[in-house]
Amino acid sequence: MAPDLSVQRYRARPETVATDRGEGPPVVFCHGTLMDRTMFDPQIEALEDDYRVVAYDTRARIDRYVGPYDLYDLADDCAALMDAKGIDSCVLGGMSMGGFMALRFAERYPERVDGLVLIDTTAGQHDEDEIERYTDMIETTKASGEVPEQLAGVVQHILFGSTTNEENAALSEAWIDRWRTYPGDSVYHELNSWLERPDFTEELDDIDVPALVVHGEEDVALEPERSDSLVERLDAHREMIPDAGHSSNLENPEPVNDAIRSFLGDVY
Repeated sequence: MAPDLSVQRYRARPETVATDRGEGPPVVFCHGTLMDRTMFDPQIEALEDDYRVVAYDTRARIDRYVGPYDLYDLADDCAALMDAKGIDSCVLGGMSMGGFMALRFAERYPERVDGLVLIDTTAGQHDEDEIERYTDMIETTKASGEVPEQLAGVVQHILFGSTTNEENAALSEAWIDRWRTYPGDSVYHELNSWLERPDFTEELDDIDVPALVVHGEEDVALEPERSDSLVERLDAHREMIPDAGHSSNLENPEPVNDAIRSFLGDVY
């Protein structure tokens, strides 16, 4: 049987599973779909002098990508990572899918969460049209064994805002090159882990930790109003990020870093 070159290419990427830098109160970051831990490099650089900052790859970015799995499995993965690193509790940050996971982590492991940083995410669910659209995308990816070039171009305008795509295209294009190395199955199972998740709005009332909501003004994947319930139910502050879309912490990191630094100062 011929070797699966897409998997070989993926495994050949330099992976250390987690970046762990700095000393002090711990902050753990979980990335969104198609992204990886390096999307939090700007936050690590900004915070490592005062905090222990950990950003890790979910199973979709390592050789455990075969599914199915769901958001609670990802929450258990996060708990296992914290165990391995000797972290009893932390401020947990998540972008998009990472935020879906962080909310469920706070529900399942409330004693391990000192606060939440929720970036371009929502407690709500996707509607039928969105589910159908994303299902078509991942079926194409699974069938082709990789992220097709045309689909990667479409996703570029979902995960990055118009300002980034017009004025900093090198950033989004670098991510396109990275997406094109992923095995199709990894993307398929990654999206299926959250695509048909139930609404989590009512469960927010049982989460009793400080929260910061960060949202890019140009986010078209999850429009800013879709984080309204997080602000209201968690009694959270929301920081709107100009000139940024769904990957706001990467696209325009300075105001995001300022908001997180202020939030961490209040929590710790």
